[in-house]
Amino acid sequence: MASQRQIHVGGVPIGGGAPVAVQTMTKTETANLSETMAQIRRVAEAGADLVRVAVPREEDVQALKTIVADSPIPVIADIHFNHTLALKAIDAGAHCIRINPGNIGGPDKVAEVVEAARRAKVPLRVGVNSGSLPKHLRELEYTDPVEALVASALEMVALMESLKFDDFKVSMKSTSVPNTIASNRRLAEKIPYPLHLGVTEAGTKYTGSLKSAVGLGTLLADGIGDTIRISLSTFHAEEEVKVAWEILKALKLRERGPVLIACPTCGRLQFDMDSVVAEVEHRLEAYEDPIEVSILGCAVNGIGEARHADFGITGAKDAAMIFSKGEPLKKVPTDRLVEELFAEIDRYYEAGKKVVVDERAAAEAARWLAENEDAEAMTPERLAALEAEQARKEADEAAGGSVDESSSPTAGRRFTRA
Repeated sequence: MASQRQIHVGGVPIGGGAPVAVQTMTKTETANLSETMAQIRRVAEAGADLVRVAVPREEDVQALKTIVADSPIPVIADIHFNHTLALKAIDAGAHCIRINPGNIGGPDKVAEVVEAARRAKVPLRVGVNSGSLPKHLRELEYTDPVEALVASALEMVALMESLKFDDFKVSMKSTSVPNTIASNRRLAEKIPYPLHLGVTEAGTKYTGSLKSAVGLGTLLADGIGDTIRISLSTFHAEEEVKVAWEILKALKLRERGPVLIACPTCGRLQFDMDSVVAEVEHRLEAYEDPIEVSILGCAVNGIGEARHADFGITGAKDAAMIFSKGEPLKKVPTDRLVEELFAEIDRYYEAGKKVVVDERAAAEAARWLAENEDAEAMTPERLAALEAEQARKEADEAAGGSVDESSSPTAGRRFTRA
């Protein structure tokens, strides 16, 4: 269930029905201003709503003042072990402070940070990772790691509430995907505060993206989670942002930029689809609209499941067809696929987001498709027609009428939905 409470990190609302916010963390030494600011600008361009910077040293606090002033997106200061750095980060203008109350020096030190945050109207992120549970929960961690995580998070919430402070979000991360899912589900039932989601230390771009997609995607599909960070072993923080957006786009939670649909390929493939997909994906980065573009590797099943795409390609060895919303636009040589596709996309924008159809070219494309597609393939269009015919037959029989099956184009055929 979505969190009831809402906080604001800079101008970004978190929780309370706000869109799921994307954040990442810089990989640079924060005190290295040029490198840190360059990375912040890259992640902002990639779509990050928030950025977190590590502040383990005094020189990082000094750099933080400039970073906050120059950053295009709100900045979160990440503090561990030294509560005075949290106090100084608040003075430096950080838009949010991340602390783990379990390692910041005890309740009195936490209270100091809370009071400073209250005066400055700066929210906090409190939370725990599976690797930093308090000592009194270590034994429980071995027998019930999910309950240990939830108990630790609830203790932190209780501490914030005892200090009469509610301007915070909660994070509870594990390296285990099942534990991340189970603990956040349990915690979401118990507290009204916004939840920050992540699978901590997820791994490389490949494995980390998959683990994050499974863990965070499951929770987000349940309506749990208000802000997310993908944790990847990469020096390129913008890669984390791209993965986060793909998860949100896949769940239709937020839209940003085009959506690329590509078939998985099979033995029917007759052109270099890998290269075409890579080139199309790269060129789509220049477009901001959430248009859908489909690439189908053969013409066997016609336009099929991709008929809803704004633009698409269905290809064969020497020729292919470009289509829009299921309707043929033109037949093109295979070696001109990408250029002709983007010519149609650009023509669409130049016409005020209206598909421009050349009737002669569209008719030629339709003929080509009819000649190349598999006449027996159970495409969605044919399946729909068969189901409609079956429904009509049953309705006629129920009304006491008769049906001349010999005249049906599907007479003698049986069909089942796969």
